[in-house]
Amino acid sequence: MNGRKLLKPILIVAIVGLLFSKTLTHLLTEAWWFEGVGFFGVFWTRLTWQIFVWVGTFAVYALFLWGNYRLAMRGTRHRAFRFFEGDNWLASAETSANFIAFVAIALAAFVVAIASLPAWETVLKFLHPTEFGNRDPIFRQDISFYVFKLPFYEGICYWLLGLLLAGLLLSGLTYALNSKIAPGRGWNISLAGQAKTHLSCLLAAIALPLAGMFWLARYRLLYSADGVVFGAGYTDVNVRLFAYKVMALLALGIAVTFLLSMWRRNFLLPLRGLGIVAIAWVLLGVIFPWFVQQSIVNPNELVKEKPYIANNIKFTQAAYRLDDVQRESYAAEARLNRQVLQNHQTTIRNIRLWDYRPLLSTYRQLQEIRLYYEFRDVDVDRYRIDDNYQQVMLSARELAFNQIPQEARTWVNQRLKYTHGYGLVMSPVNRATADGLPELYIKDIPPVSQIDLQVSQPAIYYGEQTDNYIFTGTTTDEFDYPQGDGNALTRYRGQGGVAIPSLWHRLAYAYDLGSLQILISNYFTNQSRIHYYRQIQERISHIAPFLRYDSDPYLVVIDGRLQWILDAYTVSDRYPYSKPVNPSQGDGGKLTEILRDRVNYIRNSVKILVDAYDGTVRFFAVDETDPLLATYRKIFPNLFEASTAIPEAVKAHFRYPQDLFVIQAQVYLAYHMTDPEVFYNREDLWNFPMQIYEGNPVRMEPYYVLVRLPGREEAEFLLILPFTPANKDNAIAWMAARSNGKDYGKLLLYEFPKQKLVYGPRQIEARIDQEPQISQQFSLWNQAGSRVIRGDLLVIPIEQSLLYVEPVYLRAEQGELPQLKRAIVVYDQAVVMEDSLSKSLAAIFGRVESETGLPALRNEGSSRLAQSALETYQNAQEALKRGNWAEYGRYQEQLQEILEQLSK
Repeated sequence: MNGRKLLKPILIVAIVGLLFSKTLTHLLTEAWWFEGVGFFGVFWTRLTWQIFVWVGTFAVYALFLWGNYRLAMRGTRHRAFRFFEGDNWLASAETSANFIAFVAIALAAFVVAIASLPAWETVLKFLHPTEFGNRDPIFRQDISFYVFKLPFYEGICYWLLGLLLAGLLLSGLTYALNSKIAPGRGWNISLAGQAKTHLSCLLAAIALPLAGMFWLARYRLLYSADGVVFGAGYTDVNVRLFAYKVMALLALGIAVTFLLSMWRRNFLLPLRGLGIVAIAWVLLGVIFPWFVQQSIVNPNELVKEKPYIANNIKFTQAAYRLDDVQRESYAAEARLNRQVLQNHQTTIRNIRLWDYRPLLSTYRQLQEIRLYYEFRDVDVDRYRIDDNYQQVMLSARELAFNQIPQEARTWVNQRLKYTHGYGLVMSPVNRATADGLPELYIKDIPPVSQIDLQVSQPAIYYGEQTDNYIFTGTTTDEFDYPQGDGNALTRYRGQGGVAIPSLWHRLAYAYDLGSLQILISNYFTNQSRIHYYRQIQERISHIAPFLRYDSDPYLVVIDGRLQWILDAYTVSDRYPYSKPVNPSQGDGGKLTEILRDRVNYIRNSVKILVDAYDGTVRFFAVDETDPLLATYRKIFPNLFEASTAIPEAVKAHFRYPQDLFVIQAQVYLAYHMTDPEVFYNREDLWNFPMQIYEGNPVRMEPYYVLVRLPGREEAEFLLILPFTPANKDNAIAWMAARSNGKDYGKLLLYEFPKQKLVYGPRQIEARIDQEPQISQQFSLWNQAGSRVIRGDLLVIPIEQSLLYVEPVYLRAEQGELPQLKRAIVVYDQAVVMEDSLSKSLAAIFGRVESETGLPALRNEGSSRLAQSALETYQNAQEALKRGNWAEYGRYQEQLQEILEQLSK
């Protein structure tokens, strides 16, 4: 007998343990992983507050619902559920009824608690707010109220409303099943005394969070999309605001009427109150706003909405950090000559002739070397090479296990042997071989460097494609790289991953990952480690899911190691009056992660460094003025390092993120207009320029350049983009984002004279198409079985003039190896296409700059050429003495060009 009594609780515990064993095991492995990456405090903070929210919600809902159920049952004298007296066929034992109710309440509370888990972040931000120092123009509240506090207050109202509605439903159902609620004559409902009192209290309580929701709805008017601009307009401020106040008071009045109905025979009083509320909402919330909008606002819309348009412009610019764009005029004059170009040799030397799309195809054909390697994308960066800034393009050679033949995809190969990618390829943006292929600074396996930039640790265990877990420190060697007829093998020497020294660790991971091989394999030792979350975006988002991440991590070489740099953003959708950016406004899906929901505030507040070998992650706080970041730093005090901790070698490779620039540029198309009247009339709307790629019009993307800005002394790394007027192709302005030193993050806008025609990219493309010699050459190539690919059209600003450059590639119809064949230069009325950039520039300006990037050649007579040859020879000898073979080779190339001119 005693055994039977114990059987039920034992079964319950066993079932619950089985249901939650997977979750508990996963939490254990998560704790090990976070401890391994050095962010256990982040994990613990998130876990404890999630538990707090879950337990709090579960306990309150369960106790409240159980209390209401017991109260309702007490009013029925604990009779079992029955619809009517005498219906014994529907009766059940009281214990069974209680058990059913207990299980139903527990399940309901469990589901609600699970749904409440994401609220942990809202709670923590509410507890750790940071002021913005800026107040909204309607309620005079600091912006922090809307970002940190309002979401919490709204969440509490919804949470209480759900709780009370669930209590009402459960209590009403209990009374109904016990015949304490029954239909009366007509529309009347007969309620027993206690049932009426109980339900009246619940209905009165429900009116309280409804009143709170009406009151908080006043603040949500600042996110209204019903007016001429985003945010509260004339009708919102003068009509709807009053309506919400009245509705909140009426909701409180409804609560009073339900309490008074406890001493009356029926619910007539609260029903009348509800009728008044409905009528008031129709009049004040629907009809009156419509009337005011139609009769007062629309006939005088600009006059009435002007101050609210100004609010929208001001707060939108502030939310996207467009309020401090430095605007300057740009003459766009035809004043370039040979001397000006020689003064801007850094710019000329770094004009990007390699478009990342054909270059990626070329990298794959030349440098993937084996089928299991893959270049995912091409990054743009700059390095100091031979004491000069050089813009380069590079790509990581990552392991692509899915390209290994199917018969070789064994568990041992996937998890123990093929563990990492190897090295990178790097090339300058402006140079090509005689065959039209990129000149490679770093190439091959193991990496061979032609410049003073060595890679001492080329293995890539953590990258953009490393999406599967692997083990190191096992009894078998890992494949390192192909070598002759065999393979070079290696063993992992780093501290990345999680140590699994015992059978207990392996059991936990076998269960969590669903792999029996982890438990039964004989390859493991007490030095074994498991590496997972190796895809860098997944890795960092697992640590800090509250940040948004850039779509383009980029690889850098620092002190011989490969490191990934990734930009992270703090975002909100609660900035008053700021127009949201929607995912549909992104470019080709690149912004999907950042804009996965509505965003109307963004800051690039965090830079992240990930080591490609050991997976070490460092979060650097780079925007000390961002209130959202300040709040996250309060919540997670050990997550972010100060900007002063950033190594200079890392800081030298920071670049303004392209994703953020696209978002800001998208907003700025309209919000460069600061005059409310001009904005209202949409007199000066801009657009992204269009260009031609592979025969199709595509939207122009921002691009990195090394340019000396007007009035500045040195060239700097910029991200730039031209603008065109809406529905026009001529250029109207260009925007630049700075990436160097103390000027990092500053935005500049250079506006062209509005009374002057400045050719836009699409018009330049048309001029190229109309040039007879160029058009004929393209036709000949196409007829010869080759495919002409026109790369990105680059608009290069030099002093107060614009130079347009477009590279041309050839690719065989059946091939995947594009070759750089021509460089088109457009300046003023000249359109020239030659087989190198230097020749195209020389055709317009005279001999200016060789592709080698060395001092310009001057065709001003044999004596000058002879002198130039002597100087070049001497420079070459000095480079030889220093052992700088790369520089020596470039001087030799220049010397050959001079001698060829002398021979003519």
